[in-house]
Amino acid sequence: MNLGSIFDLEKTVSRIKEVETELAEPEIWKNQNRADGLSKELKGLRAVVGPYKNAKERFDGLKELSGIVEEDDEGSVLSLLEDAREIHKAVDKLEFNCLLGGEMDGNNAIVNINSGAGGTESCDWASMLLRMYARWAEEHDSYVEVIDQLPGEGAGIKSATFIVKGPLAYGYLKTEKGVHRLVRISPFDSNKRRHTSFASVDVIPDIDREINIEINETDLRIDTYRSSGAGGQHVNVTDSAVRITHIPTGVVSQCQNERSQHKNKATAMKILKARLYEREKQELDAVALKGHGDKKKIEWGSQIRSYVLHPYKMVKDHRTDEQTSSAEKVLDGDLDRFIEAFLKKEARG
Repeated sequence: MNLGSIFDLEKTVSRIKEVETELAEPEIWKNQNRADGLSKELKGLRAVVGPYKNAKERFDGLKELSGIVEEDDEGSVLSLLEDAREIHKAVDKLEFNCLLGGEMDGNNAIVNINSGAGGTESCDWASMLLRMYARWAEEHDSYVEVIDQLPGEGAGIKSATFIVKGPLAYGYLKTEKGVHRLVRISPFDSNKRRHTSFASVDVIPDIDREINIEINETDLRIDTYRSSGAGGQHVNVTDSAVRITHIPTGVVSQCQNERSQHKNKATAMKILKARLYEREKQELDAVALKGHGDKKKIEWGSQIRSYVLHPYKMVKDHRTDEQTSSAEKVLDGDLDRFIEAFLKKEARG
């Protein structure tokens, strides 16, 4: 087990000292954006170094004990094997987190789900995906804040926008961008026929600093309307929901989760800026531009992952060929195997 191969410990510790020194300067807090960025970087670096040192100490201790334990001492040998398994799990998790070194990977994630071809079936599928990501968030010390939700006519949701707030949320969930396909016996079909449904997932980072993007007020169309989803007694009473359209690009952002129209407008504007920032970033990045330009329709043949519940059970990621027969567990939020496989493939280039 070569722990030193995971990352450059000396370089990381050196960077921690540099950041701590800069943050100790009183002048740094006059530039709040810079101070916040450094604080966030420091937190991320410590989150890697701490577990690394802990795993290294446990590994060194295990090596020392293995040299003095007698082979016929079955209890001690079994205990050492269990310790080794636990250390291996810790190292796997650390290696996984080390893949998340992108500029925005530590940010919260803004996720948008849209139902595709399939009518009521796809709306139900979109709501299943929303639940899947909410359950995933629960298991990762994160939580979901629903910003906007449009219910389906018969069941489920036509679309939903939500923010996943938690450590490395964008780093993990950026791997979920694309079309997701479901094959099952329809609960809405009295003839119990098999149906195929589609829904798209888009993920952008929640920029936790002021975004320097020029937006002319004349380029915006701001509409207010009554909230349509669950949200308490105030729903459908006042026009508190806000939709903002950036006319030159057609980018739309909306929010209906707050009682206050002012708060909904502020949230919608924040998401609009994040979407415009991501759009601009893709246009400047040749590789991202190529991937963005190849965006596919929400229909057959364009899916990144298939979830099959009939005639057999399987979830398969078509980008990495990672698959499992535990479809129910995946739909209950067990996504890490697919996230890790994709991140490793990207890291290998």
